[in-house]
Amino acid sequence: MPATPLFGPYGSSALPFIDRFAAHGANAFWFHGFDAAVIDACERHAIAACVEFKTFRADFDARPELIPIGVDGRPIRYGELVQGVCLSQTDFLAETEAALLDGLRAFQPAGIWLDYLTYAGWFETPEPDLQESCFCPACIADFCTATGRDATTPQQILATAGAAWTRHKCERIARFAAHYAALIKAHHPGCIVGAYMCPWTPGEYDGALSRIFAQEYELLAPSIDVFTPLIYAAKSGRAPGWGRDFLAQTPAFIPAGQKVQLILDALDFPASLLETAQATPPSWGVQIFGGTQVFGDAANAAIFANAVEQMRKQ
Repeated sequence: MPATPLFGPYGSSALPFIDRFAAHGANAFWFHGFDAAVIDACERHAIAACVEFKTFRADFDARPELIPIGVDGRPIRYGELVQGVCLSQTDFLAETEAALLDGLRAFQPAGIWLDYLTYAGWFETPEPDLQESCFCPACIADFCTATGRDATTPQQILATAGAAWTRHKCERIARFAAHYAALIKAHHPGCIVGAYMCPWTPGEYDGALSRIFAQEYELLAPSIDVFTPLIYAAKSGRAPGWGRDFLAQTPAFIPAGQKVQLILDALDFPASLLETAQATPPSWGVQIFGGTQVFGDAANAAIFANAVEQMRKQ
């Protein structure tokens, strides 16, 4: 993978402005799926094409069988925004892997960022609805087989083996990360494997990073080249300096030497970017979700360019 940090927008809506990227410090472009038109444009403009690949997210209204089961034995509550599916749904998992393989055979992106690689929930909100989940009979049986425990109900698991349940979920997610990363590297050894992450530190919300979302940096690190926490300040009810503060805490819970690259929200521009540009340790490049707002405006593009220059000097 390249040693040079990657900077640029996320979202194919910024494609009309790709000819402005390089002049304003952007050397990469993140977009959903293996989009042939965007990949071709990146090649023509010498911009690193970075695919956001959806893993465990689906339309629950169309696919109700994918809804994880909660502590009460019923499908979890969900609104318009939710991620995470029941990981015992093998047909869905086969569809996800097939989509990844189709893209790998057809294209050679510079990077692939795995998205929604978590258990169920949503964290882009000031008041997240955090539900323990994935207690269908098949998932409970998988836990019992993996740990040698004898449990039949969610209440029994959480009362007698809560830590083991959390660890099992984290290991399950890490195995999927390792499997997808191996497929990517087998087809394109130099491809960056990134992962979008819940932006919370391990202690926040009573350990929800691992307890609810099953993301454990130590377990994921062998498979993931770049961790990308979603630092969407306004959506999450946080201050613009959230990204800077998050990076300052990373030495305590992210393995040394692991690359951490924030994705910031254009809704927070430019304040969050300017704060991030001063962070120690620095972000390994940066993504801007909603890049049209930045690169479609000359003044904003200049602000981005100046921030990138400051970050490169670090």
